[in-house]
Formats: sequence, structure tokens, C-alpha cells
Amino acid sequence: MTVFTLSELEREARLLPRLIELTERHRARGKEYANILAATGHHTGRIYRDTAELPWLPVRLFKTQMLKSIPDEAVFKVLTSSGTTGDVSRIYLDRAAAAAQTRMLGQTLQTVLGPRRLPMLVVDTTAIIKDRRSFSARGAGVLGMITFGRDHAWALDEQGRPDLETIRGFLAEHGGGPFLVFGFTFMVWQYLYELARDHRLDLANGILVHSGGWKKLADRRVGNAEFRRAFRRDTGLTRIHNFYGMVEQIGVVYLEGPDGDSLYCPDFADVIVRDPDTWEPLPPGRPGLVEVLSTLPESYPGHVLLTEDLGVVHGVDDGAWPGKRFSILGRLPRAEARGCSDTFVGAAV
Repeated sequence: MTVFTLSELEREARLLPRLIELTERHRARGKEYANILAATGHHTGRIYRDTAELPWLPVRLFKTQMLKSIPDEAVFKVLTSSGTTGDVSRIYLDRAAAAAQTRMLGQTLQTVLGPRRLPMLVVDTTAIIKDRRSFSARGAGVLGMITFGRDHAWALDEQGRPDLETIRGFLAEHGGGPFLVFGFTFMVWQYLYELARDHRLDLANGILVHSGGWKKLADRRVGNAEFRRAFRRDTGLTRIHNFYGMVEQIGVVYLEGPDGDSLYCPDFADVIVRDPDTWEPLPPGRPGLVEVLSTLPESYPGHVLLTEDLGVVHGVDDGAWPGKRFSILGRLPRAEARGCSDTFVGAAV
């Protein structure tokens, strides 16, 4: 089963009516969102010819406004983004929305993990998921992922220090067959790769899923190609899938394909790259601001969001999977530096 099947024309035809429906749903159920639409000229009954014409919200609005489409008594979970200024996004989920996000995340990851849950090494600490009602972006990411593994081992102890004996025990028990490794990119590099390299740990049967934290690796001059090359050379690990996602559109991951150099959109999502001066959609090859679209958000108006990330579409329907293939180039200059793993303050190793 895979959710990477739709050509761009098929995707547009499927997403447009659903996203229009969600726009009207959120307008009817959220006064704040309705006011934003009215102020920006997106009145009820307006005709949208394609997804690029739909009204987008800047992700930063979730830091300053309570944007939800469910009553207070229906709130099941509140997810919060990470941030360095103290301002965080708050995303409100009811039970149905939380279940849908988990289900679609599972279908996305099955593309690279297969249908069965694998033994899982989590490059993090259990301390990150202690509060089950309110999560940071990193905690939400970890909790969302651990449901797809079994026999979990945590690579860091409660104080955030690498636990070499736990990692060795996990590999002794499960390293002979496929196993899942998950963590945020910088943490995977510092707390797994460097440990595995120095102690000659064999990760050859692993499947690594990772995201975020590239800024710290850029400071070390480690890009995606070197990240993959180093793991292959020093640990034997070759099945590596980076992904792009955010708490403001939880449940959607834009997954690195088997070609290893591009991200792809699942069938229920898409990206548009816009010129930061004119807001016009840009053709492949021209970098700009990334807009993300998803049919999942029903409890809050997060279905069409303008991020603060720069990206570029490399091609359309010409890669390992259909649809757009793209890369994230970094944060918009002067945008708040935030990232799931960048808020991690680890103990000295």
C-alpha cells in the first residue's frame, strides 16, 4: 500500500474540491478564520480555479491567534511547536482528527517500512513524551512515530545522555533483521552516528527515518549527501529517508524518495513554491517560499499554510514517485529560528 500514486493533474483534481470544502467548513466553525477570510477578500461563494488561488494562512498566525474549528469541550490534544522566542503555535485536535492524523501518517510510512511494525530504536529520551495531553513539536513527532514500531529502545537516558549499552542490547537482539530508527537529524548524527562510528556498531539492517535539525549540521558542513555517505561508510546503513513536516500540519510528512535527493508529496497533500515579493507560484527550478496544502486538518484551519521555509521544486512527474519532487533550502532570512531538534539541550557527552 502506498500514498504516492497521483500525478500532479490527478492530485489537483482531487485536492481542489476537498480544500474548498475545508475552507468553508472552517469559515463556518471559527470566527477568527472567518474574519481573516473576509478581510482578505475571500468571501463565501468565491470561485477557485486551482489550488494556488486558495486563501493561505501564515504559520506564524498560530502563535498569536487561537485558530480552531471545534468547541473547547471537544479538544482532545493541544500540540505546540518549538521556538526560540517563547512564542509557540498551538494546534487543537479532537479525537477524530488525532486518529486521522495517525492513520495517514501510518499509510505514508508504510511505503518505506512495509506493513508490519519493526523493532524500533528511538534516538531520543522518554522524558520528551511524559505529558500525554500537551506536546512540544519534538514530543509529538516522537509519539507519532513510536506507534509504528515495537520493542522500543531509547538511545538516550532520562538525562539526555547517550546510552551505549541500551543501543548495543537492541542491536544484539534485533540487528540481524530489519529494524526502524527514528530521530531528529542533528540528534541522529551526534547521538547515534558518532557513537556507532566510534564503537563500530553495525546498523546495516536499519531503516532510518529522520527530520529537522539541518541548521546545526550545516554549521558542521554536513549536508544530506554527506549525512547519507557517512552512515553508509561507517555503519553500513543505506536505507535513509529524510522527511519534511511541521506541527501546524501534523500527520503530513513529505518523504524523501528512494532516489535520496528529493522530497515527495503524499496523495492527500501538495506544495506550492511562491515568489516572496509577488506571491505568484514559481515554476520548477526557482526557489521561493513554501506553501503546504493538506486535506487532513478538520479541527483547525491548517489546510493551506504559507511556511517560513525556502524551497525549490526540481521537477513534476519525473521522479521515483509521481507528483512534485522538491527540496527545503532553509529558513526565510530573519524568520524565527525554530526546529524540532534545535530546542534540544543535551547533556555533555
